[in-house]
Amino acid sequence: MLHRHNTVEADIFTLMAELGARARAAARPLATASTEKKNAALLAMAEALERNRGDILKANEQDMEEGRKAGLSSALLDRLKLDEARIASMAAGIRDIAALKDPVGKVIAEWDRPNGLHIERVRTPLGVIGVIYESRPNVTADAGALCLKAGNAVILRGGSDSARSSSAIHSCLVEGLRSAGLPENAIQRVPVTDRAAVGEMLKGLGGNLDVIVPRGGRSLVERVQTEARVPVFAHLEGLCHLYIDKSANPDMAVSVALNAKMRRTGICGAMETLLIDRAAADTLLIPVLDALKEAGCEIRGSEEVCARFAAAKLTSEEDWRTEYLDAIISAKLVDGVEEAIEHIETYSSHHTEAIVAEDEAAVDRFFNEIDSAILLHNASTQFADGGEFGMGAEIGIATGKMHARGPVGVEQLTSFKYRVRGTGQTRP
Repeated sequence: MLHRHNTVEADIFTLMAELGARARAAARPLATASTEKKNAALLAMAEALERNRGDILKANEQDMEEGRKAGLSSALLDRLKLDEARIASMAAGIRDIAALKDPVGKVIAEWDRPNGLHIERVRTPLGVIGVIYESRPNVTADAGALCLKAGNAVILRGGSDSARSSSAIHSCLVEGLRSAGLPENAIQRVPVTDRAAVGEMLKGLGGNLDVIVPRGGRSLVERVQTEARVPVFAHLEGLCHLYIDKSANPDMAVSVALNAKMRRTGICGAMETLLIDRAAADTLLIPVLDALKEAGCEIRGSEEVCARFAAAKLTSEEDWRTEYLDAIISAKLVDGVEEAIEHIETYSSHHTEAIVAEDEAAVDRFFNEIDSAILLHNASTQFADGGEFGMGAEIGIATGKMHARGPVGVEQLTSFKYRVRGTGQTRP
């Protein structure tokens, strides 16, 4: 038995090493590929997704059936599910990426030195990116397309629950690469679900991986951040807050809160904690909570909220730290924007926070004092999405402070180098 275990580990090591070597080889011509060729591949990918949607839906239904048998939560099943509209959205997202300006080769800054040297800072691809994700098969399309546009090769490792769906989508991406004459190994998918494959990616595949992007639950992201030997773009969770100020438009407050929580409860931009200005409790609390309850949301509240709203269940300390990813919120009354900021800074995962207010001073303070990747005024937290930011799509939301923060789109998937032009200068 031990011999068989060692054999399996050796096979996975060899498989992953080969994926890494092929990705590195593909990254070189990809870094200098023309914008026209990359866009041609992207448009062909979008067309292939639409043409093969029947096969993709069939594969997804098999994944959904297995997920139901395995007891996946409603939130995870929602992330896993594909339908005609979601496939159309994937294709549209890839076309949006094709329409973006190519970041590769863009001069970010340039200046002249007194000695005559001309210096340019220029965007370049990162190289080879590893993406490790769970449940969402659409990440296959988003990540593959974004990495290609930014001139990077990518190795995709989806979860076992979405393996069939991801494989069907990946085939469409490879078809697009082939039709444009780009290396098919530019977008590779790990063909095994063994967790040892993730371990090999975290080690860096012999120096062939330049960065890793995890998308999934807390346990996955924590493992990646703990074990990775290469840089990581990640967030642990989306513990997002919505604060409704006493100056808020009442109808807007209800509309924004309802959308922030209930549009899609299983995404990282869903509002999990609702904070309402105590000065507006008599006019805003009940209408907002009534709307959420009628939409099927469970309300958990502080003692003060429970005293005013009979249907609320009393919160525990843990509730303020919980990303529900379900139709549940925690609600609390606070003394204005100052206490709202204090609560958010205490419990937030620094992903996305929003304020509904007409008082510009309150908005300015909220924007200036809260240290989260995305802040919104009079808009739903569910706009925390690269596509909604005009980036075409995103490979994830980064909450760290190094290199990339917020939606990780094509520009964030590049680095830069310096080009220095002289006329024979030597340094004294």
